[in-house]
Amino acid sequence: MTDFVPEPGLTVLRLAGAVAGAAVSLVYLLPKSRREAATRFATGLACGLIFGPSAGLWIARQAGLADALSAHELLLTGSAAASLSAWWVLGALVRFASRYGGPKGF
Repeated sequence: MTDFVPEPGLTVLRLAGAVAGAAVSLVYLLPKSRREAATRFATGLACGLIFGPSAGLWIARQAGLADALSAHELLLTGSAAASLSAWWVLGALVRFASRYGGPKGF
């Protein structure tokens, strides 16, 4: 059985992209409290680390740049994009659920 141990440099790029995306998401829509800021940052960080490589590859293919970009650029871009979009998707779901799901007052 083979072990999956990512190269340390690639892990640093994933982390840097995720942190950048999470920070930008906090700037675009300022949080109401420290707790919300911490939750949004943690959500963005986790999504950027998990979905970064797939998001980077998808974005590059959609833009027609898959052959022109290096693995490092794909990881950084994908992690930042996944991290940035994570909170916006969750925010939309929360607003939808509060509007259409369950009794009023919750």
